[in-house]
Amino acid sequence: MKRITLVFFINFIATALLFAQEKERTPIGGRPDIKGDLFIDFGFNTLNNRPNELNTQFFSSRTFNIYYQTEIKIGEASGLTFNPGIGVGTDKYAFTDDRTLFNNPNRGTESSELLEIKDVYGNNISIDKNNVSTNYLEIPLEFRYHFNRRNYSKSMRIAFGGKIGYLMSAHTKIQYTDDSGLTRRIKDRQSYGFSPLRYGVYTRMGFPGFNIWGYYSLNQAFQKDMGPFATEANQVNFGVSFALF
Repeated sequence: MKRITLVFFINFIATALLFAQEKERTPIGGRPDIKGDLFIDFGFNTLNNRPNELNTQFFSSRTFNIYYQTEIKIGEASGLTFNPGIGVGTDKYAFTDDRTLFNNPNRGTESSELLEIKDVYGNNISIDKNNVSTNYLEIPLEFRYHFNRRNYSKSMRIAFGGKIGYLMSAHTKIQYTDDSGLTRRIKDRQSYGFSPLRYGVYTRMGFPGFNIWGYYSLNQAFQKDMGPFATEANQVNFGVSFALF
């Protein structure tokens, strides 16, 4: 079911892009002038209210989102719109000190603990890459205020809203070189105790083609007592976004 949903969404985005190419282009960055917005978000991902053991590397813990949102005007020339949408959110966690998530045998396969990779695969290895990835199917809902009430498509705007996401997959990715010089790559798909649903609030501010944004999760990143150290950490994301149309 997860694969079917993802394939459907990818086909939807591809159809929208092909349709956009047939439309007349506007002067704003050459973007196609069609209804709605296709946002691509780039940013950084971290955990709030976490123990020190769950510290992450800033530049390696990244966020990538892609959303399509339509526009519903609220009143005539009020400057307000309601913008529902659908999209996919991907986050990476790169934990410090060459640590990553492993299943906790004392709590079952739906749980995780944070361990040093060398404690699992041996001390005679050189770790090249190490991260944890999560992928969510998401529904963003936001209200926007457009400062240019006469022409929303050329207006600075500010948005507030929320989104809810369903966890499609999670995995760890490790690449290391062993003492014989061979490179090993290990990708392990598990839930690792991540919450199957996430929801939170976000804000977005900028112009039609470029925005800055921030997101704060209202629920815990891991299910209760299923994550490492029984953490109650919340997710915080922020970055920039570009609108393709």
